[in-house]
Amino acid sequence: MTDQTFRLAPDASLLTPVRVGATEAANRVFMAPLTRSRAQSDATPSDLAALYYSQRAAAGLIISEATAICEQANGAYMNTPGIYTDRHQQAWADIADAVHAGGGKMFVQLWHVGRMAHPDISGFETVGPSPVAADMLTHTPAGKQPLPVPRALTEHEIGTIIGQFRGAARRAIDAGMDGVEIHSANGYLLHEFLSDVVNLRTDAYGGSAENRARLTAEVVEAVADEIGADRVGLRISPGNGAGDMRENDQVGAYEALLNRIRPLGLAYLHVLIDPSTQTFGALRALWPDTLVLNTGRDTDTDFCQLESLVDWGAASAVAVGRSWLANPDLIDRLLLGAELNEPDVPTFYASGPAGYVDYPTLAEAEPQSA
Repeated sequence: MTDQTFRLAPDASLLTPVRVGATEAANRVFMAPLTRSRAQSDATPSDLAALYYSQRAAAGLIISEATAICEQANGAYMNTPGIYTDRHQQAWADIADAVHAGGGKMFVQLWHVGRMAHPDISGFETVGPSPVAADMLTHTPAGKQPLPVPRALTEHEIGTIIGQFRGAARRAIDAGMDGVEIHSANGYLLHEFLSDVVNLRTDAYGGSAENRARLTAEVVEAVADEIGADRVGLRISPGNGAGDMRENDQVGAYEALLNRIRPLGLAYLHVLIDPSTQTFGALRALWPDTLVLNTGRDTDTDFCQLESLVDWGAASAVAVGRSWLANPDLIDRLLLGAELNEPDVPTFYASGPAGYVDYPTLAEAEPQSA
């Protein structure tokens, strides 16, 4: 167990409702997207996924694990889900039904992993904005291997990918989800295009800040046109080094992006960043609308700090990961000032129910300690 000395008052800012586009969230403690590597071999969410997400329906908004828009979009991790077949859609419909039955709201996060894919996982050639490899190893069926140099996407392929984001968003809404989050962070494809180090293109998708922002903006515009902007969130992570991501310019492309998409009226902007940085201050000034903040802290989430950030208006809501992963009843524990379950790190990317659907609630733990 983790000591939890911070206790939320029933009228705390974190526990007040907030509107995110077309969705009314019951509180401002959102569940961040968390890759769990438990999908079936064809990228269909596992039979346990509906239980896993519904156990956490008390989150103001659940943002699903990153979900591939097409078969070629997967390949960074083994056993990650997709939403590009009828079978996938039906599994996500079952998840949506279970979450809604528990009183929760849920968005599906959509991604293309870009240069982070390995052919031994995806079965396809690795692609990205430019032939610049991520200098890192990844887990494959044959063990750890270096990521390959990606092939630069053609403009025709870029257009196809934009259409695949649109199609995946339609499937999510048709499955009964409340909306989608577009993943343009953490070193994956859309983030790669934003980078002035990884993106070396000289066409309409490279060079200037506006050009580097073009792909993410066009994806957002296409998805908003398909399902309504008020059901669309966007995640960015300026300066985040995940996936060997490098950015000399941590503001320019994001300024161009936000200036272009803000008139759409998105449900929210989700930013993974240290809120004490100048970059966050600059982005918040550019985006006075609904902003979901993820501080990026893997352990010992400071709920006192998060409460203050929401109270001050620096963030509209916060997204936390491991605290929700290990505590299905996180809101109850915060209200009581109770101890938090310790996340079981070895089971994060394992298979089966252990460390997935078996974290005890306070009510379930009480008989064991009596």
